[in-house]
Amino acid sequence: MIASSELVLNSDGSIYHLHLHPENIAPTIITVGDPDRVAMVSKYFDHIEFTMQKREFVTHTGRVGNKRLTVISTGIGTDNIDIVLNELDALVNIDLKTRTPLPETTQLTIIRLGTSGSLHPDIPVDSLVVSSFGLGFDGLLHFYHFQPDETESQLLAGFPPLQNGVIPYIARASQTLLQNIGHGFTTGITATCSGFYGPQGRQLRLQPALPGLLNQLQQFSDGQRRVTNFEMETAAIYGLSRLLGHRALSVNVIMANRVLGMFSPNPYKAIDHLIQTMLPLIAGA
Repeated sequence: MIASSELVLNSDGSIYHLHLHPENIAPTIITVGDPDRVAMVSKYFDHIEFTMQKREFVTHTGRVGNKRLTVISTGIGTDNIDIVLNELDALVNIDLKTRTPLPETTQLTIIRLGTSGSLHPDIPVDSLVVSSFGLGFDGLLHFYHFQPDETESQLLAGFPPLQNGVIPYIARASQTLLQNIGHGFTTGITATCSGFYGPQGRQLRLQPALPGLLNQLQQFSDGQRRVTNFEMETAAIYGLSRLLGHRALSVNVIMANRVLGMFSPNPYKAIDHLIQTMLPLIAGA
């Protein structure tokens, strides 16, 4: 039995942060960062059967055709991803009444629809990038027994060492989802950072301690793959999903081009394009 201090439940038996019961979620889950973006996705559902909000975690479950889908906001950052991924997994793989793992595990399909910044001039604002790998600078996966596979290890070994004790990790997307949903889009390695300003090389009044990070990421290539974009969730989603036995894919619309110093002239329109492009693919997968 898992202690109440470890598996925290609300008084109604729902999982603590998300305030959900197992029946409230679908096997296919779309994650978005911004709570307001949940309704931007679910307005294209044919039917919404359930809604919930607690803190920054907003959940809508419904259907597109015959496909049951859940869209949930994670908020920003890998600390929130740690909460969302573990609690979604608990909903389908732990008996919340007896506090014991279920004898057979259920695999979720988790697809992030996010926003990101491009690292190359040929990846313009408002374009879509599918993350073949997540390169994590946030440190979350170092708190779990995550073992990179051969390809991941080779990629990581080729990345130049960083200052200030920053130790990156790398995790790949679900190859099935990459082929079925990500086919035909720009793909690349997505750098996942622990913040929006200094960790991504932005300078307002504070000088970043890793001033060369942007240039290192732009120049990195193993001959087949390059680091295409910056954001704050993908690597953790990929790593935790693999450890928990789930499938994951991250698709980001480019809000900023860091090389050209440009930002999307119409972010809402760009995000809506991402949703309208990906939702039929997700529903058909």
